[in-house]
Amino acid sequence: MTVHTLTLIPGDGTGPEIVEATIRAIEATGVQITWDRQEIGVPAIEKFGTPFPQAALDSIKRNKVGLKGPLTTELGKGFRSVNVALRKEFDLYANLRPAKTYPGVRTPMGNIDLVIVRENIEDLYAGIEFDLGTPELAEVRAVIEKAAKTKMREDAAISIKYISEMGSRRIVKFAFEYAVANGRTKVTAVHKANVMKFTDGLFLRIAGEVAKDYPAIEFEDRIVDNMCMQLVQKPELYDVLVLPNLYGDIVSDLVAGLVGGLGVAPGANIGENGVAVFEAIHGSAPKYAGQNKVNPMALMLAGALMLRHIGERAAGDRLEQAIAAVVAIGKDVTYDLKPERDDPTAVGTKEFADAVIKQLAAIHA
Repeated sequence: MTVHTLTLIPGDGTGPEIVEATIRAIEATGVQITWDRQEIGVPAIEKFGTPFPQAALDSIKRNKVGLKGPLTTELGKGFRSVNVALRKEFDLYANLRPAKTYPGVRTPMGNIDLVIVRENIEDLYAGIEFDLGTPELAEVRAVIEKAAKTKMREDAAISIKYISEMGSRRIVKFAFEYAVANGRTKVTAVHKANVMKFTDGLFLRIAGEVAKDYPAIEFEDRIVDNMCMQLVQKPELYDVLVLPNLYGDIVSDLVAGLVGGLGVAPGANIGENGVAVFEAIHGSAPKYAGQNKVNPMALMLAGALMLRHIGERAAGDRLEQAIAAVVAIGKDVTYDLKPERDDPTAVGTKEFADAVIKQLAAIHA
């Protein structure tokens, strides 16, 4: 039997609790995993004086695949976001966000089964910004005014949006490859090329070129504002959506809301170099830390994605099936999955994991 060595980042706030619950559920599938525990973010700053200890970075490079608990986003100095910095460090260019309706989860919509593929590195989130009162801002503004033959207000900060052919091609290719590997039938490129004809226009053009290599997969495109309306009105028309960074961030949260919120939304950040980090999308919720209260479902679903990624597809399917069964029964679920949030029968993080493990045993039997 294969033994997988994977990096484990417990995170902070409620992260360690939901990570522990998820580890127990993953191990209950029967897959053999050695966990290489490392600290990144706030806990690492407290221990090592840096959000990115070299040992943690080396662990990810060595093991290629990791499971990450929620990390506090704002550190107050240094990196604006540990999560963004991690993506850039390992060129984790593809953000994979499945969104699926599970019976037992309260949702505003009916049956939804969508996958968001978001470009993770470029666009406005590349972090190329110039603040008011800096000489760099004045220099950039002067260049832009001369090149664009337009006047900009002097009290305006500037962010640079860039989209490359390479970045567009590899994220669209990722979306089509995911569709092929997972039995999906359609890819929709989402953009604003009617206004941003050169950046989003390039993204759309490259998407059309890549689509020609996958004739068995239907291809279409949608303008992002129309896409948002369509997702609220008729999400059943869509399958895999591929988007530039900013639109992907917004639309993935919109879609998560349609299926019940961030508490049921798994995610993965995947790179061309073989590195992949799997995570829950929600924050670290430090006010609930240590209370055995928060829902571990999102990270458990991310664990199912991770199992499939490392070649343990059957185990990943069983884990998702067990989670879905627990939620559908509705007895051993956390407060946010109850019809009333103050339901006294709600269980804690650990007990939710116990119920999933029990369901896994029943599936094995």
